[in-house]
Amino acid sequence: MEIQYTDRKRYSTNDVKQLFESVDWLSAKYPERLKKALDNCETVYTAWDGDMLVGLINAIDDGELTAYAHYLCVNPAYQGHGIGKTLLNYIKEKYSNYLYIILIAENEPLIEYYKQNGFECMNGRYVFMIQNKESNCHLTDVG
Repeated sequence: MEIQYTDRKRYSTNDVKQLFESVDWLSAKYPERLKKALDNCETVYTAWDGDMLVGLINAIDDGELTAYAHYLCVNPAYQGHGIGKTLLNYIKEKYSNYLYIILIAENEPLIEYYKQNGFECMNGRYVFMIQNKESNCHLTDVG
């Protein structure tokens, strides 16, 4: 297996839909919005096996101090081959001069995975969010 990595946003709507469906993420239900969201991110690295998108990581940053790695997604059939680690390393390298690189681990195995890749839990800090109901996910642009 020869995986190719790129920071070019050459993925299609169908590519991201299939990748996000492979990990059963809610975002896959909104493939057009997902692609648009990724296209609007400062940083997206992708992993390809031929013409198949098998991994992706993106980051949103403030240009100086903080970068937020939002998605780290690897097709389950390709997990365990270092793809996620390579994608994380691209983010860590790009943002090495920033004060913080922040990401969210949503379950215990991810906490251990991120710790193995050099991230630390931020004690005394909590993540807050509002998840709008799916019916509200079809908002239109205002203005």
